Amino acid sequence: MSAPGDPADAPARAAPDQAERTLRETLLGPGYARLLLLCVLLGVPVAVACFFFVGLQHQVQHWVWTSLPEAVGYRTPPWWWPLPALALAGVILAPIVTRMPGAGGHLPVDGLGGAPVGPRALPGAVLAALATLPLGVVLGPEAPLMAVGSGLALLALRRTGTPEDSGAGRIVATAGSTAAISTILGGPVAAAVLLIEGAGLGGARLVALLLPCLLASAAGALVFTGFGQWTGLKIGALALPVVPPSANPDAGDFLWGLPTAALIAVLITLARRLGRRTASWTGRRPVARTVLCAGAVGVCLSAYALLTGRSPAEAALSGQSTLAALAERPHAWSVGALVALVACKGLAWGVALGSLRGGPIFPSVLLGAATALACSGLPGFGVAPALALGIAAAAAAVTGLPLASAVLAVLLVGSDAHEQTPLIVMASVVSFVVAQLVPRGRAETSP
Repeated sequence: MSAPGDPADAPARAAPDQAERTLRETLLGPGYARLLLLCVLLGVPVAVACFFFVGLQHQVQHWVWTSLPEAVGYRTPPWWWPLPALALAGVILAPIVTRMPGAGGHLPVDGLGGAPVGPRALPGAVLAALATLPLGVVLGPEAPLMAVGSGLALLALRRTGTPEDSGAGRIVATAGSTAAISTILGGPVAAAVLLIEGAGLGGARLVALLLPCLLASAAGALVFTGFGQWTGLKIGALALPVVPPSANPDAGDFLWGLPTAALIAVLITLARRLGRRTASWTGRRPVARTVLCAGAVGVCLSAYALLTGRSPAEAALSGQSTLAALAERPHAWSVGALVALVACKGLAWGVALGSLRGGPIFPSVLLGAATALACSGLPGFGVAPALALGIAAAAAAVTGLPLASAVLAVLLVGSDAHEQTPLIVMASVVSFVVAQLVPRGRAETSP
């Protein structure tokens, strides 16, 4: 071992010093300061656009699944309601996919990755989301929102004359996407962790990318929350206003919980495998087969209503409303109803991943929570731990980001998270590992 002053230690000391100097030069550079200011200013219009995007989507969704059935004499949507709704979604989406720039956004089976959506492709992505998500395509708003964020960010960047494919352009596009998705993930913290883990960066590069994204998403979250209070519009953010009573996890929760996390990972991965095969099949004749896939989703949703006697709206849409209802009244669903929800919505989600447009995370979280709650009747397995680990396991399986998934679960569980954290983290890791081991069929890239 060399002494502290040994010349052999010089290279080891020089590397951190060089990294610190590089970071300092980056942060103090006039170009980076202007970039930070741009991202703060950018967070405001992105949040405003996302607010009205989500608010309009929620209003149309409420009209399709609540107001219209009541207007024609139904207290809840009848079992056949998803059939015409999803057929219409397919008819609307098919020409968007084949004729508009950007094909309405990337396929949700590819996760949240891919190149940022530019201004030219933005109208197609927005139209596809607003016209089909409220009809019950079993996908979430997170991917379209990220498209809105990156598209508006790159549009603003054009005004400065900065090339979109430059380093600054990539940072601004990422900041716009982060600001957008933070509006429905409860604020900038979950979005920042998602960025850190997903980017796979370190050192000065990570800080240089993270600071603009934090500023943009924090500014956006402030505006997004304020508009919700000022306008009274409901926004479809992923949140659990009420959760089951807190209970410290015990040996039974770990005994049953970790195998349940593995089961969730298998189910999510198999559904994504179905999505990959659907994408390959749909790509050969996109117009007709997009409509057929949308119809198949409608059949799955109607099957859930027929099997359970419950509203098909519980299995349709992105799932945040049903997740909140599950958390508030977990015993209102029988085990059979939960199994039917996982089976029917899981099949619908798998088909939608490879053919329709939207985000993959929200529905997977509902599937994970429902699977875990269906298992919560096992001896010693509590409802509160089951809900928490189900959210974490599903998010880890679909995103491939165990840390971000654990943080998301902790934020959703809220004040009860302290007791559940060890189980949440272990479930997230188990799910991630199992998802990597399950055969995925054809080459599939992580999100």
